[in-house]
Amino acid sequence: MIPKTMKAMLLTGHGGIEKLQYAEDVPTPEPEWGEVLVQVTATAKNNTDRKAREGLYPTKEKGEVTSFQMGGAPTLTFPRIQGADVVGHVVAVGEGVDESRIGQRGLLDFNLYADDRQDINLTPDYYGHGADGGFAEYVAVPSDQFHHVENTELADAELASMGMCSYQTALHMLTSARVKPGEHVLVTGASGGVGTALIQLCRVMGAIPYALSQQDKAEALVKLGAAAVLDRADMSGFTDKVRAVTGGRPVDAVMDLAGGDMTDKFIDTMIFDMNSRSDYPRLSIAGASAGNLTEIMWTRIYLYQVQVFGVSHGTREEAAQLVAWIRSGQLKPVLHAAFKLSDLHEAERYFVNRNSNYFGKIVIVPDAQWAEHGSPFALEKK
Repeated sequence: MIPKTMKAMLLTGHGGIEKLQYAEDVPTPEPEWGEVLVQVTATAKNNTDRKAREGLYPTKEKGEVTSFQMGGAPTLTFPRIQGADVVGHVVAVGEGVDESRIGQRGLLDFNLYADDRQDINLTPDYYGHGADGGFAEYVAVPSDQFHHVENTELADAELASMGMCSYQTALHMLTSARVKPGEHVLVTGASGGVGTALIQLCRVMGAIPYALSQQDKAEALVKLGAAAVLDRADMSGFTDKVRAVTGGRPVDAVMDLAGGDMTDKFIDTMIFDMNSRSDYPRLSIAGASAGNLTEIMWTRIYLYQVQVFGVSHGTREEAAQLVAWIRSGQLKPVLHAAFKLSDLHEAERYFVNRNSNYFGKIVIVPDAQWAEHGSPFALEKK
């Protein structure tokens, strides 16, 4: 029996974690035409949850505080249930959906697509921002975006840690920059969700990733696939350090999740020997954790023909490719810990104040699902 109401964490406005309120009487959604109703078992925590809550997406003015509005009008309205990377089991279907889907476990393609194009997504929005997401017991989503993943080797929490918000963004960074087999790729912010996805995807695609991270993460990153790990705490002589690990050749492409003053140093690693390059220097950027403003000489960009790609979301085709790699076991989960949905405040604090042991993703599990899907990955067991 599907209950009439459910427990959910409601975002009630822009601000601190006090704006997240746990409610026990939220109406359970009903699947509309083409949708499935999913009983949520795990939803990954992403940095975009915090940034949307705090209003940290200025798109024009430096001091602007807002959620992003790529379609021209705000889609984040309150109350909103956040949580983009949803894993769960289909418990009901709307009209137009075969009832054989009931019982299937799946992973959500988190995008709110503006049209049916496979190759482009010009106005990216997502579940947990423009529509309710997975920080709840149930969520209704399009059937064709809830991908069946019956890999019994992956627990639901592990599958959620491989969610599209990180992995699809990472893949679109690589495809936008036309990364090819054998190319050398510098990955910044390498120990986070997108960074660990980039390391793995480079290897799947035949490229050679170099990670920029804290040195206490070096062993884990090498095990994941990094050819070498550069210390982000010591950026002096950075180009020489990169040259040393690449065998003297420039980096072919940079996957930048940091922004700020470091971006100019990353460009240096691609242009110190243009004669040895086989393609243009390429920079994909999908984050600004180190600063939203960067001073770069445009003459360096156009004279060295540096190609810059801004990336926030990917495409339907890329989502399908990722699911195929997950099903085949070519991508592995990097799960740090699970938290109960009712403890989301604690999870938010832990996420912001992450310590040296933090590596990979946090997932949020509804309290009713905790014993089966959350407890084996609880923080105290780490």
